[in-house]
Amino acid sequence: MPDIVLYAAEVTLNGLMAGVLYALVALGFVLIFKASGIFNYAQGVLALFAALTLVGIQKGQVPFAHLINAMTGKHYTNFPWEVPALVAILLTVGVMVVLAIIIEKVVLKHLVNQAPIILFMATIGMAYFLEGFGDVMWGSDIKTLDVGLPQGINETIDSVTYNMFGYGFFIDNLDIVAAIVAVLLVAALTVFSQYSKQGRALRAVADDHQAALSVGISLRFIWILVWSIAGFVALVAGIMWGSKSGVQFSLSLIALKALPVLMLGGFTSIPGAIVGGLIIGVGEKLFELLIGAPFLGGATENWFAYVLALVFLVFRPQGLFGEKIIERV
Repeated sequence: MPDIVLYAAEVTLNGLMAGVLYALVALGFVLIFKASGIFNYAQGVLALFAALTLVGIQKGQVPFAHLINAMTGKHYTNFPWEVPALVAILLTVGVMVVLAIIIEKVVLKHLVNQAPIILFMATIGMAYFLEGFGDVMWGSDIKTLDVGLPQGINETIDSVTYNMFGYGFFIDNLDIVAAIVAVLLVAALTVFSQYSKQGRALRAVADDHQAALSVGISLRFIWILVWSIAGFVALVAGIMWGSKSGVQFSLSLIALKALPVLMLGGFTSIPGAIVGGLIIGVGEKLFELLIGAPFLGGATENWFAYVLALVFLVFRPQGLFGEKIIERV
């Protein structure tokens, strides 16, 4: 088998794994958009804040240590204990739920029935506030995240492909775990969205706040619920990305990679987030291998996804699985 075919097969598999990681971030955007009809600019920062909180709890770090030390002249850094990974994850989920309640009480409840642009601007403010708050609370240094997920090359895939083709495929165990988690998460969220009473209420709230209130839907409860779920999804994405590249403030920028994923899959579709992520992941890897590196000098992965999304929007603005907008004039 020609080498280029083997390379393309390996790159395709790695692209699928990368696409799943993109899709995990995009899921949070989809959830918020389904519940409020707005693009949540703060989703990437939610992933960062969740990962910072998880590391801080797990390692027994003192919250606001820098601020406390500056005010008291002491030198507090860590509590004399560490927390098991599973317990730390559960505590972090609790923190994200509390954060969702605070966001609803402080910000969202004052913006009922406001224009979508007002809500969008509110999420921008929340993003910058949470980024600064996370810095003050946990510090700005790069942190390592280890919750026991397997990492490194998958020996089974490597040996099987080597025996078959004489060339071993490098597939990271962490990417495989991320793919499995993403599939389970998407299945659960799809069932919740389509078949539960709260899922139907989400769609009603997104269509019209006033109409939803008039039929007895608690807008405040729905917003707390959806921001809690989005916080949980952000935690999952933060764990995967943080385990892969460390917990640092550039982690919030992964939200930008979710934009082309949403454009391809559709802003209102949970399965669309996965399909869009896979298309972007595979597309950018193959383009780099076949065109970018040989003809354009490489580094095409930084911009390919956005160009692909732009071209796609010309032919299908609502995305592959997005709801078609029909207006009677």
